[in-house]
Amino acid sequence: MSTPGFEKHDHKACVAGALTSAEAECRDKGLRLTPTRRRVLEILLSDHKALGAYDLLAELSREGLGSQPPVVYRALEFLVGNGFAHKIEKLNAYIACSHPGTDHAPAFMICRSCAAVAEATARPTAGDLGRAAKSAGFAIETAVVEVEGLCPSCQGGQRAS
Repeated sequence: MSTPGFEKHDHKACVAGALTSAEAECRDKGLRLTPTRRRVLEILLSDHKALGAYDLLAELSREGLGSQPPVVYRALEFLVGNGFAHKIEKLNAYIACSHPGTDHAPAFMICRSCAAVAEATARPTAGDLGRAAKSAGFAIETAVVEVEGLCPSCQGGQRAS
């Protein structure tokens, strides 16, 4: 399982690959990756931390790409709706998808110390949750998994508070 939010990796290649993937998927599906949508995705990709809509809006405003909340919310709606980003409910914030172009159920590991977020792929119909749903006669359609703890760096005392 790849968890680039916690692992050392070539971040420039990570960002470039995600942008290339998003551009190709938009081209293939006839979607418009407008300059504002692309810039919001770039900002989300700039670090493996979740950002709130108003953090994104502040950056867009500094760059002259819009200063009204609907600008960022429309871009986020597009990015989330097309699988390029996810909303982290616990933080009321957004993060770029680590597995764009794949149909998956994301699970988010959120570091309570440094706020890094890593995305893993969950299997909500398997394990205890899947068994509980099956025994209740419940059909899982979607699931959001968010867990909070300490990332490897913070467990080592490098950033812990």
